[in-house]
Amino acid sequence: MTVSPERLTRLQARDAAAQARAEFAATLQALEDKLNVPKQVGIRVTRARSSFRSFADREPVGALAAVVGIAVAAGVGVWFIVRAVMRD
Repeated sequence: MTVSPERLTRLQARDAAAQARAEFAATLQALEDKLNVPKQVGIRVTRARSSFRSFADREPVGALAAVVGIAVAAGVGVWFIVRAVMRD
């Protein structure tokens, strides 16, 4: 609609306002989705699980090695933290 705001009829103004509200609501929803950290973490965790499951289906030995490697890395990390705390 390229009519100047002074020449809008009431119906045109109401339609323009409704469209502006809808666009604003969509923008706010997009921002909320993008800035909602727990929701974004959940989405990424779901993607990672799906990706790992497909990897485990294709390469079961590689998936087992990855799980063992992650467990060892976590254990070593905890061991270093406990050791550092016990020294102080």
